[in-house]
Amino acid sequence: MSFLNRVGVAFRDSYTELTQKVSWPTRSELTNSAVVVMVASLIIAAVVLAMDKTFETALSHVYRAISGVKG
Repeated sequence: MSFLNRVGVAFRDSYTELTQKVSWPTRSELTNSAVVVMVASLIIAAVVLAMDKTFETALSHVYRAISGVKG
């Protein structure tokens, strides 16, 4: 079997698998999953922001204490 024939068979098999064997999610399942991902992303972003601001504040206090600057 030549290389081009093998490539053709591979593409045909892939197409058959994607159209007949794969169980695709319904529109509502896809929407629900997208909402879950967006909410989780927002929660993680909020946690990272809070941690960033906490470390920024703590380190600014440390730097001020080390340098001896008041205020």
